[in-house]
Amino acid sequence: MVRDGFYYALGLVLVAALLGWLAGPGYALLPLVLAAFFLWFFRDPERAIPAEAGAVVSPADGKVTDVSTAEVNGRSWKRISIFLSVFDVHVNRSPIAGVITGVEYQHGRFRNAMSPASASENEQNIVTVKGDGQTVIFKQIAGVLARRIVFTRKLGDHIARGERVGLIKFGSRTDVLLDSVADIRVSAGDRVRGGASVLAYLPPAESATLATAGSQQERGNR
Repeated sequence: MVRDGFYYALGLVLVAALLGWLAGPGYALLPLVLAAFFLWFFRDPERAIPAEAGAVVSPADGKVTDVSTAEVNGRSWKRISIFLSVFDVHVNRSPIAGVITGVEYQHGRFRNAMSPASASENEQNIVTVKGDGQTVIFKQIAGVLARRIVFTRKLGDHIARGERVGLIKFGSRTDVLLDSVADIRVSAGDRVRGGASVLAYLPPAESATLATAGSQQERGNR
């Protein structure tokens, strides 16, 4: 369990005890229910991390809402968007093993995380990981209820595939940006589990370079 759950629950238990003492046992019920909810919400289950070469795992539990192409800094990426409701585990995990080469916190709005505009306009933390010659970007995106993004790693850290890297409190969204040659294995509507569900497979760096070069040449010949 994430320790935040204990903090929230302990505060509410103290409130329940005070209300029960001052106003009677019935008044303690609501804060006790909320305390139980926070203990459940901040759960952090163990996951079996896939070991297949090139596997990209989901950074979060939730529902895949979009699989599309996105332009970022003049480069085309395959984007997988995952929506987390208040009922999902909110611990975030690294999609691949590698080194954190970029961490950028972007202040912004708190639109509904289901909205396409939230990917660029909402408060978010953008993390770049490089490993095995591949680059993966994942975003922790705040939503209407989510007002705090937690990232527990720092620039230059080595992280394992599926390793815990933070959380987003309450409803939110995560996006994963992959090289255009990635073999996507999910589609909109799929349910995924952080660290355990494979979103895509990335080819070895050499194959990816050849495939990208071939794609660029093909576009140039058109």
